Amino acid sequence: MNKFYTTYTSPLGVMTLQADDDGMLGAWFETQTTQPVTLGQYTESNLILMRTIKQLDEYFAGQRTEFDLPLAAKGTSFQMQVWQALTSIPHGQTWSYQDLANAIGNPKAVRAVGLANGKNPISIIVPCHRVIGKNGKLTGYAGGVERKAKLLELEKTR
Repeated sequence: MNKFYTTYTSPLGVMTLQADDDGMLGAWFETQTTQPVTLGQYTESNLILMRTIKQLDEYFAGQRTEFDLPLAAKGTSFQMQVWQALTSIPHGQTWSYQDLANAIGNPKAVRAVGLANGKNPISIIVPCHRVIGKNGKLTGYAGGVERKAKLLELEKTR
């Protein structure tokens, strides 16, 4: 399977976008530690990556609240279940880790859900930034808590 990547300059910093023939594999801010060792071939002409850039531009411009992209992230079945549940958190809203655990039908898996959330490779598009602590406080974000706060503020103003 061929992997492709490009970079995207967002209002919150440079991101690396990665896709294969099936869909998006990742979207990382340059400071994230969860990036893969091998990115694949650099390109500016991959259709999935071009659609991703267009949709990210629309998101940051306030013209898009949901992404319509094929997703092909790789992870354990539990991680994939959590990442799928993340896509159901409505734009402008937040869930606690408990809410996320409840959404996957495993209310006692709060810690495991938190770990899976932290391993989400497709930032913004799979909105792990919408998950906060049960007490309403911002918790960790692989892209940086300051970015998480800015993303949530961006979504609340729409």
